[in-house]
Parts: sequence; structure tokens; C-alpha cells
Amino acid sequence: MRLPRLPFEWLVALRYLREGRAQTILILAGVTAGVAVIVFLTHLISQLQQAIIERTLGSQAHVVIRPPEEVALRSLPADGTAAIVQPRAQRLRSVDQWEAVARLAAATPGVVAVSPVVSGAGFALRGEASRAIALTGVDPERYARIVKIEEYLVRGAFEVSGTNGVIGIELAKDLGVSVGDRIRVLTPEGRDELVTITGLFDIGNRDLNRRWVFVTIRLAQTLLDLPGGISNIDLAVSDIFGAERIAARLKAQTGLTVESWMTTNAQLLSALRNQSISNGLIRGFVVVIVAVGIASVLVVSVVQKQREIGILRAMGASPGRIMAVFLVQGGLYGLIGSLLGVLLSAGLLLFFAKVYRNADGSALFTVQLDSTIMLGACGVAMLVGLASAALPARRAAKMDPVQAIRM
Repeated sequence: MRLPRLPFEWLVALRYLREGRAQTILILAGVTAGVAVIVFLTHLISQLQQAIIERTLGSQAHVVIRPPEEVALRSLPADGTAAIVQPRAQRLRSVDQWEAVARLAAATPGVVAVSPVVSGAGFALRGEASRAIALTGVDPERYARIVKIEEYLVRGAFEVSGTNGVIGIELAKDLGVSVGDRIRVLTPEGRDELVTITGLFDIGNRDLNRRWVFVTIRLAQTLLDLPGGISNIDLAVSDIFGAERIAARLKAQTGLTVESWMTTNAQLLSALRNQSISNGLIRGFVVVIVAVGIASVLVVSVVQKQREIGILRAMGASPGRIMAVFLVQGGLYGLIGSLLGVLLSAGLLLFFAKVYRNADGSALFTVQLDSTIMLGACGVAMLVGLASAALPARRAAKMDPVQAIRM
């Protein structure tokens, strides 16, 4: 059985590639490296950004509703000599009609979880040891939908009931306690309570591990002198990058202070945007360099093969077919180089994932190859190859066969 013969354009293009092996290998190496850089950087930066955002949001709500902030009052004395500024009150305040606000937030499109929280300052004492803490009263079931605290438990359980509480591993070390031990929690209001430790967590942040103490809402209300009140309402949303829009909507509806994680982490988002811009610039420069490399090789090829092109024209090859020969070469450079580049980038990602680790030994990022990025890089490489071959192809097609043969 005879195999079908390749078209004229493909036969000539493959012959030219085979004859100029050194040029072919060099330009394929350039395209491979270019595609590998694009795919590798795109995957690496996107996955690192995703890991940073997940780690950041792992310990905070997407949107937080608080009472409106009090402002310092300014009054003028009777003699009008100088203004007297009265500092704002430092007392802990409750969200007005918080149950209605929580229902409104839960009914807002895009909100997937609502958790009332009571939080305030306090001290944890054990014998002679004393540490400043952030006392947090939560409903464990509702709060677990906001912060996946159970995923950070290293000992015990997230059992917050009665006078049971959960603390971080750093605070446990400072106080010399473990699961089953008791600590005394004291608040500035002069109230205290013995809290039994039922779990220890490691949230990946030493400061939070040293300060956070979780108890029930009722116990926190009692210790912080906020009977029936809630200091803030935490929300989780389905689209984390739509949190600012939801926060603005709830602020307009309630008149309360509503902040999204995008506001509280503005510097982080700015850094991530700058990182994405830098990645885009690098990819743009790589595409230009690859395009120039392919075009240069094909221009040289046209000059070297002027006589052969003239003979082909004299034998009846049309300008369109001559042009197609060089376009096929450019397309093959892009196709083969992009496939090799994708394989190289996958190997680089696997290598970096194994070599580079977080301080705790966990993986810096998880390799998740995105077929969209890979196919996009292959498509760009082929388009660049065809576009780079267009100018040399037109030059070859316009060549006068008689003059070409005489050269």
C-alpha cells in the first residue's frame, strides 16, 4: 500500500529544513525556550498568586460588617482661645439590629455564608505567665464556613461550647498548656473566666497563633460586657474578586462600616497586579524575540536559495506556491517549537515544585497544568511563526525567475 504523497509545498519546505539543519535546530531551540518561558512564568505566577490569596483568605472573612466608626468631637471653649478635641470612645460597640443585618447579608446575591462574631482584647493567664490575646466569640458551625479553622487544627477538635475554647500553638507554648488544660481569660472590663482548652491550631501565622482565642458567643459577650450584642458580622462570598462590589452594596443599604478583604489587603493586591504586569511585559518581549529569530532565519534562507527558487518558478511553480513553502516552514517552527516548549515548561514546573518549599516544609505551590494556557501558547507560537514568515515568503514569491537563476 502506497502512502499518499505530500503536497509540493510541504516537500520543498521539509527539504529546506533538512538541508539547513543547524539553522533549523537553532531556531527550534529559540522557539522552544520562548514557549517554555511563557508557559512556565504564566503557570508559576498564577499559581503562586492563587496560593498567596488562599493563604491570606484562610484566616479572614471576605467581607466584614462593623458598627460605624466614631469620630473625634471638636468643641470651642467659651473664650474661643483654642479648640478642644474630645477623643472617640474606646468602648466595644455592637452592630445595631445585627440579626436583621445578618438576614439582609445572607439574602444578598453572591454571599454564601454569614457568621456573627464577638471580638475584643483580653489577657490569657496561666500561673505567672500572661499574654495579650484577641478574644473571639463564634458559633463554631457558622464560623467554620468562613474560616476553615478545622483544617488548621494540630491537636484536639474545634469544640467551642460552654467554657471550652480553642487557642493557637504559639500561645499554648507561651503559657505551657495543652489540650485539656485550663487558662484564665481576663478582659479590660474586669471580668474573667476559666477556659478549658479543647483544641490547638496552627494557622501559618505566628502572630495569630499567639493571639487568637476562640470561645462561644455567649461567653465572649459576658466577658466583653456586650450582652446580646455582636461586634462584627463576617461574610464569605462565592467570587472573592467580587467582594468589593458586595461590600459597597451592603454599606449603601445599612449605613454601617463594610470592608472587603480587597480593601484591607490593598497593598497585597497592588503587588499582585504589578507582578502580572511584569509577567505580561516579559511574555511580550519573548514573543518579539522569537518572531525576529524566525524571520531572520527565513530571510537568510530566501537569500541562500535564490537560484533554486528561480528554477522552481521557471518550471511553473506559481508565486502563491513559493510563498506557501516559506509559510509552511514558519508554521512548522512554531508548531514543533511550541510542543517541545510545553514539555520543557511542564518539567520545569515539576522541578521547582519539588525544590522550592515554604518555611514549614510544605510545597510552595501545587503544579496544576492548565490546558488553556498551553494551547494558547501553542497557538501564539504558530501565529508568530506564520507572521514572521510572511515577509520572507512575499519576497520569495515576487522574485524574478530569470534574475534569480543568473545570481
